[in-house]
Amino acid sequence: MICQLNYTKEIKWDYGFLTKKCKDAGIEDKFDAHQMRLRANYVGVFLMLHLFFTILHCTLLLTTCVYLDLIYIDVFCYVALTAVIIAVMWPNINVEFVMRHKFMMSLTSMIAVMAIVSVDLLLNYFHNRNSDWILETIFDVYIILMIYMFFPIPYVLATMLAFSVTITYITYFGFYLGVEHRKKMGYTTRFNQFIVELCNYICLNMMGTYFRVMREIVVRASLLDRHQYVMEDTTLRSARAQERVFLHSILPPQIAEPIQDDIRKRLESMEKQHKMPSIRRTCRIISIQIHTDVTILYADIVNYTMLTTKLPVKRLIALLHALYARFDKAASKYAVQRIKFLGDCYYCVAGLINPDPNHAKCCVDLGLCMIDSIREIRDKVKIDVDMRVGVHSGELFAGVLGAAKLQYDIWGTDVLIANQLESTGMPGQIHVSERTLQMTDDRYKVYPGTDTARKDHFLRKFNVVTFLITGIDENKTNEFKSFEYLGSTCSIKETNDNGLSLDEELKKMPLGPKGLKEVVYEIFNFKHKKEQKGKSTTAKSEIGSFLLHFHDSRLEYKYIHQPDYMLKYSVLLAWCCGMTLIYVQLFYNQKKDNFSVYVDIVLIITLSMLLFITWYKKICHWRYSTMLHTYSPFTCFLFKIADSLQRSLINRIGIYMYFIISYFCIIALMLNDCDRDEFQLMHIDSIQYKYEPDFMMCFAPWTLTCMVCLIIMMSIIFTRIPFNMRIFIGLLEAISYLIIMFYQYEYVVHTSLTTNPYFLPEYAHCLLILVTLLVIFFKERQTEFDNKINYKWSVELIKKQDDSRIAAQSITILLHNILPAHVVNVYLTSLAKHELYYESYDMVAVMFASLKNFELTLPNLRVLNEIISEFDQILSYYRDKYRVEKIKIVGSTYMAACGLDVQIGLNIKNETRSHDSLIQEVQRARLLLAAFQKKHYSITDEKEEVVFVLTTFALDLMRTLWVCNNDYRNIPIDRDVFNADMSIGISSGEVMAGVVGASQVQYDIWGHAANMASRMDSTGVAGKIHVTQNTALILKKYGIECKYRGMTYVKGQGILPTYFVDIDANYEFNYTQESYDSIAVESESN
Repeated sequence: MICQLNYTKEIKWDYGFLTKKCKDAGIEDKFDAHQMRLRANYVGVFLMLHLFFTILHCTLLLTTCVYLDLIYIDVFCYVALTAVIIAVMWPNINVEFVMRHKFMMSLTSMIAVMAIVSVDLLLNYFHNRNSDWILETIFDVYIILMIYMFFPIPYVLATMLAFSVTITYITYFGFYLGVEHRKKMGYTTRFNQFIVELCNYICLNMMGTYFRVMREIVVRASLLDRHQYVMEDTTLRSARAQERVFLHSILPPQIAEPIQDDIRKRLESMEKQHKMPSIRRTCRIISIQIHTDVTILYADIVNYTMLTTKLPVKRLIALLHALYARFDKAASKYAVQRIKFLGDCYYCVAGLINPDPNHAKCCVDLGLCMIDSIREIRDKVKIDVDMRVGVHSGELFAGVLGAAKLQYDIWGTDVLIANQLESTGMPGQIHVSERTLQMTDDRYKVYPGTDTARKDHFLRKFNVVTFLITGIDENKTNEFKSFEYLGSTCSIKETNDNGLSLDEELKKMPLGPKGLKEVVYEIFNFKHKKEQKGKSTTAKSEIGSFLLHFHDSRLEYKYIHQPDYMLKYSVLLAWCCGMTLIYVQLFYNQKKDNFSVYVDIVLIITLSMLLFITWYKKICHWRYSTMLHTYSPFTCFLFKIADSLQRSLINRIGIYMYFIISYFCIIALMLNDCDRDEFQLMHIDSIQYKYEPDFMMCFAPWTLTCMVCLIIMMSIIFTRIPFNMRIFIGLLEAISYLIIMFYQYEYVVHTSLTTNPYFLPEYAHCLLILVTLLVIFFKERQTEFDNKINYKWSVELIKKQDDSRIAAQSITILLHNILPAHVVNVYLTSLAKHELYYESYDMVAVMFASLKNFELTLPNLRVLNEIISEFDQILSYYRDKYRVEKIKIVGSTYMAACGLDVQIGLNIKNETRSHDSLIQEVQRARLLLAAFQKKHYSITDEKEEVVFVLTTFALDLMRTLWVCNNDYRNIPIDRDVFNADMSIGISSGEVMAGVVGASQVQYDIWGHAANMASRMDSTGVAGKIHVTQNTALILKKYGIECKYRGMTYVKGQGILPTYFVDIDANYEFNYTQESYDSIAVESESN
């Protein structure tokens, strides 16, 4: 087994990678500013801890020391030192001040360090010279920890300052060993003791460096996550704004919002189920609303049929675009909602989106403006065109039907009345109903309606009295001659809502868990109190105050089980600590016990193996990152072990506990090497007989205490181990050590050096352990809080990315549900600027399918929505080489075309999502064509296949309607609905497709083929597919039988021969006998 190294996840937690990424993202300055705020917070924690340490230390000195003369000096110095530290460091809490004076943090930190070290060493020197007290330093471990963990200085300066302090104490310790104890211990002993202390300081600095690096990694990762969160939020807001504006330009908000919610829910459901959800009829929503007080305007271009035959298609579309753009701008001015245009028909509604008491007047004024506009165009282009306009007021149903190519439409009796008023009107005049006229004023020129309207059966059925409006008073005519374009509803405008900003988010970021520091602030700093109340407390409220656990147990579980890609750094630090302990244990192993040596060897080997396994992957990355390298099976095995250790919480806890157990094994060996009775006897004899004791007989108590402090620190700062467990282990270690020191080795501890005159050494040791535990607890508490905030943000980021992706997908779905896929990108560029967009196609098949005897009442609209949705479902099976595009719905007529996006694709027979019937029909047709080619039949362009594909689609519609009729037959709604039949008309030829107008986006097609398909439908027969002669000839080439209907009158074309596609009772094509023979021959030859 061979493998390749995958280091992508680990590299994201690499210090150098994160630093480079911050610089590349341009947020390094924001990182520095955020670090300033964090450091100001750390200063507050440091001051609280130092004040507590001083109070505790001074209280112990004053209450436990027998003689207080020298203690008063120490207490005074400690109190004065604390006052100086607070005075010096307090300005660093003011972030605005230190941002203006960045040098202040470094300057005050150096002053504070110098003050603490000076007081510590000078007091020791003073007591040594004046009272012969040889004392242990008390601030060495404490100040080194504070420099790394809480001082508000950069990493480099902190390292330099900590090393300076280390060198100072090492020098003092060397001087102390060389002068004070020169006669008490040999040179080798002094050297080994010096090495032990040096190892202790090195480990302290390593832990401090580790903490600094880990903290900066966490902060940078948090900042990058927050930056990405802000970017995702901005993207999401922009995407949603684009989606909202674009959708509302086509569908009113009250209709669009349910559609948006439905799309998002479906996408989220697909994400959860990881599969396409089954769409049931009961799940479909119907977005239809009733509007009781509106005015409908229908406008029709006179002589349009003549234009389609005489004008080139390109010029026709340019003319329509010029007209409809003017109409859209006029509609925008008069607050009229354009619904759609149907070739030469343009209809709109006033009072639809927003209630308007003057809706009738708005429509009449718009009609007059439209007549003036078309006359201006007529004079310019010298074409005989005019406009008939019908206006009626009443109620209607408005909404969308189906599941694809959503278009807003209107239905109702009053809609039909308005349409009938237009068809029975006069060119250049507005044909209005009596109801509409009553809702306008008397400034219009009004005449009785047309004779055609008075005789019209439909209008007489509803007692509609009509009138003609020819214009208004001359002094008001100019109002309609021209107008300023006030803007299009479909233009995507800039939004003033810029969303989130990174600076604002960083200011709202909680800097730490609530603790003693904030309580003091709330008492002494009222301004800070108000600011804290003003900040967001959401993050803190989700995290426990003391144990820092997520209140959401599922989130807590996921947090503690996340991989630890920084495990190798924890193992390296733990290994260094273990090696130091082993060296100290070997140094004090005077008995040369073999068992101790064996234990040390086992620990060295096992700890080194863990170090090698966790670091081996990174070493390989260092070595082979610039080249492609294949690794051996053994190396792959090591990679898997390392990945398992990183991913598994149980494995990490096992490693953690093994290190802790190893440490205490070493401590146990050191304690076991010390004979307490022998040491006590030797010490008493040395005092009685005045000789120098053997210092190597037992462990050095202060060395052991410092080692235990290191163990406690290592136990608490180990990464990705549950915080409660680490605190419990650290507390258990401290208590166990103090119990052993106070009750088992109290005499050994009592004979060690103390930190102040007359201060019991036991209390001094206890104080160091306690302070170390508190410092590490507060430090790790801050780190744990930062980690949990970072994790919470990463969860929010993932959710934000999902929301952004779903929003983007919903935009795509909406666009593809309005425009063909290949037009979407074009629309976002040129069409958004209201430019004319069109396409020319040599061969397109066009279909009109109309439901017969289908009254558009509100109950029937629900059924129609189900039927149209089923038809739309069939579109999903026609997405291959020649896709079928739904163009629009006109009443109960379904319009579609094939050949608008001709691209070379996979063969249909290899597409698993293709419909079974389509596969069979296309395979049969292609075999027939191959046979015809061998017999040298005349075969036209391959593009003629679009005719066959669309005819197959039409047959699927008929099958689907038959299924729907059977499914709905027992539903208690009007029985006539379920007896509905369908006539279909198909034609083919050259067409133009595009988007015209300046308002709502509507993709349409024009040309002789589209007109003829409409005529084939209107003159067709229910249950039949009616086609033109050219279309029939093409279908016959594919072996489909077409029966001659006869000579049929077609409006604008005269009498033409037409055909019915031959379909049997099972809704299958009837093929010619010649086609069966040809297919058989072709199959045998293959």
